[in-house]
Amino acid sequence: MTIDTVRIQFTRFSAFYSPLIATICGGFLAAEGLAGESSVSKPGVSAIKALSEGEVDVVQSAPSQAFAFAERGEAPPALHFAQINCTDGFFLVGREPESRFEIGNLAGRRVIVDHGGQPLHMFRYACHKGGIDPASLEAIDAGATDDMIAAFRAGEGDYIHLQGPAPQQLEADGVGSIVGRVGDWVGRCAFSSLASTPAWLAGKPATAFMRAFRNARQWVAEAPPQEIAESERSYFPDVPPAVLADTIAAYQNLGCWSSQVEIVPHELAVSIDVFRLAGVVSGEVDAALVAVAPPG
Repeated sequence: MTIDTVRIQFTRFSAFYSPLIATICGGFLAAEGLAGESSVSKPGVSAIKALSEGEVDVVQSAPSQAFAFAERGEAPPALHFAQINCTDGFFLVGREPESRFEIGNLAGRRVIVDHGGQPLHMFRYACHKGGIDPASLEAIDAGATDDMIAAFRAGEGDYIHLQGPAPQQLEADGVGSIVGRVGDWVGRCAFSSLASTPAWLAGKPATAFMRAFRNARQWVAEAPPQEIAESERSYFPDVPPAVLADTIAAYQNLGCWSSQVEIVPHELAVSIDVFRLAGVVSGEVDAALVAVAPPG
């Protein structure tokens, strides 16, 4: 019997995307008679590029990738068909513990901020929701994630803005303390998604893949963090199992892996507001052009 292989590419790789990682490594694809291959796009390059060139079948992306197309009334080249996370997944790490941290504490301070499009826009939106002008702090662009971490370890900045497990590793190493979660200020939103082409989504493998993903997402939301971390160890060879488990637990507590996998209008509306505040969106965005129902 021929086994269909689903080629998956991540635009950004972190434990935040554990539902998709677990779909591959947790046996969920195999249970549906599928095999999986994974890759990570080059820094600064969206996995949508590999999708459009026929190199992969499914990508980790974000509904915001389609906003420009939808604003023009055009169908995007990739269809966003399920959510991976329904909140922002970045943490704020400070030099010292702050039990009563408020985002206003960043005023007048130097913050190493991830300057990727969506992470930066979400950070600024969190500042807006928290009643602080982003201009009141010094947002440092230290480059790629590894460069950001190296800069913070070298003493640059008062705070740093990162996805897990990097914040948990900094805390474990005694370099800093996690003081806040951007998702607490932004609220539920259409943050990250699965996307594919209309042709692939119309095929039988897509329906089987979707069953596997639903089961994997429920598992990472409910299973013991240590069990999930153990299944993902090969994907994070440089991260101690205890740190990875702490990261999984933190994301479970954040509630970013809810049972709902559909990209729903009210969460999509929050993401549109984020990009409108950033000046990226100015007109109306047709939600029907951004997201479609999951296959099956």
